[in-house]
Amino acid sequence: MGKVTGFLEYERIEEGYEPVEKRLKSYKEFVIGLTPEQAKVQGARCMDCGTPFCNNGCPVNNIIPDFNDLVYHQDWQNAITVLHSTNNFPEFTGRICPAPCEAACVANINGDAIGIKSIEHAIINRAWAEGWVKPQPAKVKTGKKVAIVGAGPAGLAAAQQLARVGHEVTVFEKNDKVGGLLRYGIPDFKLDKGHINRRVKQLEAEGIKFRTNVVVGEWPKGSKVTNWAKETVSAESLKAEFDAVLLTGGSEQSRDLPIPGRELSGIHFAMELLPQQNKVNDGGKVKEKDLIRADGKHVIVIGGGDTGSDCVGTSNRHGAASVTQFEVMPQPPEQENKPLVWPYWPLKLRTSSSHEEGCVREFAISTKEFVGKDGKVTGLKTVHVEFKDGKLVEIPGTEKEYKADLVLLAMGFVNPVASVLDSFGVAKDARGNIKATTEIDGGYRTSVDKVFAAGDMRRGQSLVVWAIREGRQAARAVDEFLMGSTTLPR
Repeated sequence: MGKVTGFLEYERIEEGYEPVEKRLKSYKEFVIGLTPEQAKVQGARCMDCGTPFCNNGCPVNNIIPDFNDLVYHQDWQNAITVLHSTNNFPEFTGRICPAPCEAACVANINGDAIGIKSIEHAIINRAWAEGWVKPQPAKVKTGKKVAIVGAGPAGLAAAQQLARVGHEVTVFEKNDKVGGLLRYGIPDFKLDKGHINRRVKQLEAEGIKFRTNVVVGEWPKGSKVTNWAKETVSAESLKAEFDAVLLTGGSEQSRDLPIPGRELSGIHFAMELLPQQNKVNDGGKVKEKDLIRADGKHVIVIGGGDTGSDCVGTSNRHGAASVTQFEVMPQPPEQENKPLVWPYWPLKLRTSSSHEEGCVREFAISTKEFVGKDGKVTGLKTVHVEFKDGKLVEIPGTEKEYKADLVLLAMGFVNPVASVLDSFGVAKDARGNIKATTEIDGGYRTSVDKVFAAGDMRRGQSLVVWAIREGRQAARAVDEFLMGSTTLPR
């Protein structure tokens, strides 16, 4: 694969970033992709390793050595054909996937992994520029109708697969535009929404119908989960009208922090801020009283993951006075122990582009109480923690109070909105997700006849690339259920 001695001759080339002072002035993407020549060099580094662990490290099982080799030989058109054979939306994963494939790369054992994600990014960018990404409508229709609830990456991947084998697919989305987490959870500076719009046009040309501003099932009053629906459709009506229903909504119920002072104003879930900002960026309107802004404020982000990082980047673009991010777990090592963890995803310190734009990071810290004045948050009390006998315990004498005008809770998500699941009567697992297996025979089926589930609503909070995988596999299961057999890839 690639050049036989390429991994010895060439160094890894990272994608570039625009300067911090420039990118903080807008919400535009700032990653500078590889040039064709740089991508060729990266492709040359892919060795003939015999067993390509990168394939299994990738949730959608991208055929990575093959498209690396094709890029090395500058056969870009076949490269996108290979990439699309396993991944419906490489423009999404090429931008926001954490690249578990690179962690599993054989070259990563004692050196630097091949720049797989950057090559993927370069391939799909070239494909769109050359006009190679075209609608592929089914030549023969089956007469079967499928409803998909949730227009995130799992729902879109499933919709495309099912439409291409001839089914009539309708996708229901509670918000005003298609994309789910891709549109309203990930900031524009990481994923420009034009990439979603372009795919939606392709999907519509393939015969997929989208019904936005429609919530399916019951919705709890007072929920903080984003819901801009203007219409409600019952679960029973979908089951009556369609031959199969696939539930692909997100795990959107944010983990709360029920400590003293939680009722103070100025404390919000991350997924109150991020959808709102993306809507404003897209020309939408938000009532002034509901607007969450960090301008001139001291911002505390509680939660050290990707969502927290997105809050950091958004707050800095607002012009926050300071941004501090809390993580309750100890600071991980800067470099993983490769002989111990390879080819699995390693625990190590990860610094995002948002952190580099300005952020103080505090590890092994727990928030004990929010404090405020006149009903507004003004700070919070913390204590450092450590592991003892497998449990996190407080360290006496480490109490501290931080100033805060805005607190953003980004501690992950616990489960889907329960009332929607209850509307369909599907069985749930211990974590409140839909109970459905991933077995080849009968996979992705729920406890209710002809109702299937995939993505975060089934597996819990996860990556976009896992959502695409589950959407594809669930589409195969639905097609087999409807037709008795299937030609869709697993």
